[in-house]
Amino acid sequence: MNLTQEDWISQLEGDDNAVILDVRTEDECNEGIIENSINIDIHQGPAFINDIEALDKSKNYYVYCRSGARSAKACEIMNELGIENAYNLTGGILAWNGEIV
Repeated sequence: MNLTQEDWISQLEGDDNAVILDVRTEDECNEGIIENSINIDIHQGPAFINDIEALDKSKNYYVYCRSGARSAKACEIMNELGIENAYNLTGGILAWNGEIV
């Protein structure tokens, strides 16, 4: 599900079951991440699928990338793998107004 920056943040802040997932490359992550996010690079192909399948399917995943395209695809894959609650950050980290660490 695609959420605006505002909706993604407000929903995340009220969610005790949230996991923030960054699907960018390691190089991109080195330029800064949204605090407390975990990185699983969507470009890893089968390794990405394996890592996603290992995640706790009962959690709510807030997914982002650089501009929102890769994370939208990641959310589709996550849904197919049985993760019902995957929320894409529309506009990605490029449009992010929050803190980056």
